[in-house]
Amino acid sequence: MNRQIILDTETTGLDVTRNHKIIEIGCIELIDRKFTGKKFHQYLNPNREIDQGAISIHGITNEFLKDKPLFKDVKDDLLAFIDGSELIIHNAPFDIGFLEHEYKKAKQPLILSDLCKIFDTLLYARRLHPGQKNNLDALCKRYSVDNSSRDFHGALLDARILGDVYLSMTGGQISFDLSKDNSNKGSGNHVNKKNSSGEFIVRAASEEELRDHKELCKIINDASDGRCIWNIAKF
Repeated sequence: MNRQIILDTETTGLDVTRNHKIIEIGCIELIDRKFTGKKFHQYLNPNREIDQGAISIHGITNEFLKDKPLFKDVKDDLLAFIDGSELIIHNAPFDIGFLEHEYKKAKQPLILSDLCKIFDTLLYARRLHPGQKNNLDALCKRYSVDNSSRDFHGALLDARILGDVYLSMTGGQISFDLSKDNSNKGSGNHVNKKNSSGEFIVRAASEEELRDHKELCKIINDASDGRCIWNIAKF
């Protein structure tokens, strides 16, 4: 059984070193790449003011959070939910940094990578789509994931959207646009028209193309628990 947790947080601001705090945690469970319906969702009272810039992003106010629990009151339930799973996070250093800071402030310091495997979908997307926008909205557009309800950021909503994006990115189905003109791709791994004998001529891939193919297969293989079907080499 492969248990994964899609995790997202909302915070009072961007800089954990300035004692900004988590105000919402959203986690959604996947088992063998299928949504189970199990989730962990909690709003938190940060005991500090939320930056106006942050409110403009997630719409969460101090007034709304004043009767919500503190992080220390939910830390054990959160840890029980995520422990031993693979965490799927977009821009993982941000969320992991805030979570480890909160556990340290709650006198329970820990290193999440010792408890969970961590998969950063932003890093993965940048390797798949270098030089392109890879924020969550851009990925939704690229992979045709519906984010029409995302007027504001929200940890649980964003976790669900990220889950759909993650499954689309890592499902072993990479969109190869065969309609594009490949005539300027060097020697290329492509099929020419028939020669004078009526036989197809298949040109071998260049060394650079083989390296690129191997790297792409490794990315897919790592993300899909060894289910990449295009492996041509043992990694």
